Amino acid sequence: MTTKIKRSLRGSIPAWLVLIAMAGCTSSHYRESADKAAYGVLREKTPLVKNMDGAFSIEQTNSLHLDNLPGFTNSVDFFGPDGVTEHGARILRLEDALGIAIRHSRSYQSRKEQLYLSALALTLARHDFTPIFSAGAKGAYSEKAAENPALSDNFVEERGVTSSGSVGADWLVRDLGRITTAFTTDFLRFVSGDPRLATSSKLSATFVRPLLRNAGFKQDMESLMQAERDLLYDLRDFTQFRKDFSVKIAAAYYDVLSNRDTVRNSYLNLQSSRKNADRTRALAREGRVAGTDLGRQEQQELSAESTWINAIRSYRQSLDNFKILLGLKVDTNLVLDDRELATLQIHHPEISVDDSTQLALATRLDFMSVKDRVEDTERKVLLAQDGLRADVSLSADASIVSGTRENFSLPDGRRYSWSAGLDIDPALDRTAARNSYRAALITRNKAARTLEEQEDQIRLDVRDSWRTLDQAKRSFEISEIGVRLAERRVEEQALLAEWGRSKAQDQVDAQNALIDSKNQRTKALVTHTIARLQFWNNMGILYIKDNGRWEDLQDAKTK
Repeated sequence: MTTKIKRSLRGSIPAWLVLIAMAGCTSSHYRESADKAAYGVLREKTPLVKNMDGAFSIEQTNSLHLDNLPGFTNSVDFFGPDGVTEHGARILRLEDALGIAIRHSRSYQSRKEQLYLSALALTLARHDFTPIFSAGAKGAYSEKAAENPALSDNFVEERGVTSSGSVGADWLVRDLGRITTAFTTDFLRFVSGDPRLATSSKLSATFVRPLLRNAGFKQDMESLMQAERDLLYDLRDFTQFRKDFSVKIAAAYYDVLSNRDTVRNSYLNLQSSRKNADRTRALAREGRVAGTDLGRQEQQELSAESTWINAIRSYRQSLDNFKILLGLKVDTNLVLDDRELATLQIHHPEISVDDSTQLALATRLDFMSVKDRVEDTERKVLLAQDGLRADVSLSADASIVSGTRENFSLPDGRRYSWSAGLDIDPALDRTAARNSYRAALITRNKAARTLEEQEDQIRLDVRDSWRTLDQAKRSFEISEIGVRLAERRVEEQALLAEWGRSKAQDQVDAQNALIDSKNQRTKALVTHTIARLQFWNNMGILYIKDNGRWEDLQDAKTK
């Protein structure tokens, strides 16, 4: 008996080795397999969405190096003693900032990972419609006391060793049905006291096809279709996110430069205020000005210094916030390129609001998704209607088995059995199905209202961005005139002060007006630039390159 057990165990070793080898795949293998599947469906769907990143990846393989950026060597006095901290800082252009942001921004990385997970979910939904294989094996050793009439004490201890295995497949075939197959075998069954070694095997198959409710496995097919469409929606959302993100980075970049320009203007105002205060103090010692005029100039000097200090704080804060937005450390020594601000110009699109709205309704990715989601609810209504029907399914089973013998044998075709029939459930209680159907109708109506609301929101977005753009253009024109007028006033007051005929209040007002006009001009220029980008974005025609930079609309008419 012992020889038979050893021989049978040796025969089962290959089966065990196969299972162990399959279980021995490393975690890196499964990670690579998941990446291959997810990136595969993304490459398949990417051509369906215009301006989607064709080189999409969630891997952060690019380590951050700023050494290739030029160093800041200029000396600026408008930061006072703190200006030395900028020596050696890296000068960051807007294009460099956009490139760093798409590679290292935490929010951008999270958004990419969200899209990847959506693609991964689709791979699982598709997997459900492929043959799904399964396998298993088990072995057991047992002991028991059994009654034996041949012995005087009527009991004998029996020891048993059993071992079995199975291989199966489940396949949901579109428009056909579900097919389940299995091959099972007992390749070792030995009980001490019984000289027989028993082995057997069985091959079975089951086929199920719904004929009324869920005919063609509509529910499963709907799950797959919705997963396919959900990935398309997520691709559109990510593409729109890329556009919004680039505009956000540009807005933050120019905001930092605008705050830096405010520091510069505030420092010039402080210098002028100190000069006026010194001149007034000299005239006061000669008795040529009243004490009230001196007090006014000294108050202006203190106010200008306070404004300058606050401007520096605001600039430093905006720069630190910008570093975090890019995914950089707060203590990274950076200076944004002032030339980016100097090259800004007013380029006003020459397109009517109505034409802009019609273009937006035809090209906006989010509006496309809202319209497609209305179609989704229509399908769900039909599916809920199908759930009200009776359940009638065709089912069939077939199997062949082997005889029981000592040596392993395959199933014998002569030892077969099969059956076929109908499974009928009249669904007498349809409360759940009724509620699902009514809920589907409500969801469809809600989706229709959402579509109407989204259309109105797009019209509002376009109109609002157009008004913002037009207002910024007009504000820049006004501020240009204001700067020229204020400069003239400051020059006049300076000449009058040389003759001792200028009033302190007039000098203060002229100097403050000049600083305010310069700050307003810079802000209007930045506002118009960002508003123009947002206007293109709201129309759905902002095109983002792989490096995060937008492509200028060369064919857009400007004035």
